Amino acid sequence: MPLVALTGGIASGKSTIARRLAEHGAVVVDADQLVRDVQQPGSGVLAALADQFGADVLRSDGSLDRAALGARVFGDPAAIARLNAIVHPAVRAESARRFEAAFAADPEAVVVYDVPLLVEARVDDPWELVVVAHAPAEVRARRLVALRGLSEAEAAARIGSQAPDDARLAIADVVIDTAGTLEHTLRQVDELWERLPVHLRAARAR
Repeated sequence: MPLVALTGGIASGKSTIARRLAEHGAVVVDADQLVRDVQQPGSGVLAALADQFGADVLRSDGSLDRAALGARVFGDPAAIARLNAIVHPAVRAESARRFEAAFAADPEAVVVYDVPLLVEARVDDPWELVVVAHAPAEVRARRLVALRGLSEAEAAARIGSQAPDDARLAIADVVIDTAGTLEHTLRQVDELWERLPVHLRAARAR
């Protein structure tokens, strides 16, 4: 029952890797989607966010205004810590539930947790293998400008708000180099899938 964590900085190509692994048959659990799920109207998480950051982080229909919340916390480490203290425990509980459901449905499943903030939120990690999508910060910054329309300053700020590359690489069992072409990235993912039993044995031996 391998449980694989897939992480990487913003614009690192992590979602491309997750999609390819899903095509190979992995069950992918998306941490970003879990965050949205636990913040649905009526949830305790959403109520706590409104209490902590003000009712104006809610839209008129009672849903979370993500842009308003982001503006409230971005660049403020103390505010980000308060946000994480509310959201992360709920996400951990929901992710554990989904992992259990996936393995109950198929005990031989390969479950991949697509999680951008693995380094920032590490608590009692259950991962048998950690896969890191890696491209240099300057490459990711260019992608953010070209593909998402951010300014160079905004791109640098987004990258700077996350864990540094060396912190992610330090926990990696496997690194996928995503700085090159899409075909180069996909070949590495295909090789990872083919060699997954070997990678898992090596990780378990550590």
